[in-house]
Amino acid sequence: MTSRDEILGRVRRSLGVEAADLPRRAAVADRLQRAPKGVIPARAQRPAGERLALFLEKVAAAQASVERLDGPGAIPAAVAAYLRARNLPQAVRTGDDNRLAAVDWSSEPQLAVSRGPSDGTDLACLSVAEAGVAETGTLALVSGPDNPTTLNFLPDHHLVVVAADDVVGDLETVFERLRARYGAGTMPRTVNLVTGPSRSADIEQTLLLGAHGPRSLHVMVVGPDPA
Repeated sequence: MTSRDEILGRVRRSLGVEAADLPRRAAVADRLQRAPKGVIPARAQRPAGERLALFLEKVAAAQASVERLDGPGAIPAAVAAYLRARNLPQAVRTGDDNRLAAVDWSSEPQLAVSRGPSDGTDLACLSVAEAGVAETGTLALVSGPDNPTTLNFLPDHHLVVVAADDVVGDLETVFERLRARYGAGTMPRTVNLVTGPSRSADIEQTLLLGAHGPRSLHVMVVGPDPA
């Protein structure tokens, strides 16, 4: 018996159920199959343009910086400008995301772009979010070689690209989209939900940025307002 089996066995005993409780197993399987939505707040259920405006507002309220880009071709110049404005080296690390690989980085020849997971020495990393959540200004980033999780947490400066069309109203819609994209049994190992830079006020209630991750988050919303 593994430690996991022992823990789950204690839980079942405390609930007075058996491991072979077929009705309970059927209820769990049914819920996983249907994936019913929870309560969805009304404040993010808006037309697409208003939803995007709310997302921009919430991102800024979470102490992240945000800018609009006309298209993917503007990403290199925006990254280079961000680094120059903060007196950072012209270097950024990304994953193997096809959307970034298709960008013509030669437009910024001084910008060194490396790929792969971060070992903690990178000052700036660039990720692509699967979605943005208008309700809270949250970014949803899935793990994997395309966007390694280390890029989300190890650099001082985290730059994130999200398509304007991928800004949704609520978190439930994010998971609905992920289930549709990946299918049952193939969901990503981790979905990281990022709202603003890392922060903590544990010590004397003094807000400290970068306590457990990047101290700066910059969001680039790419593409025109959705229709």
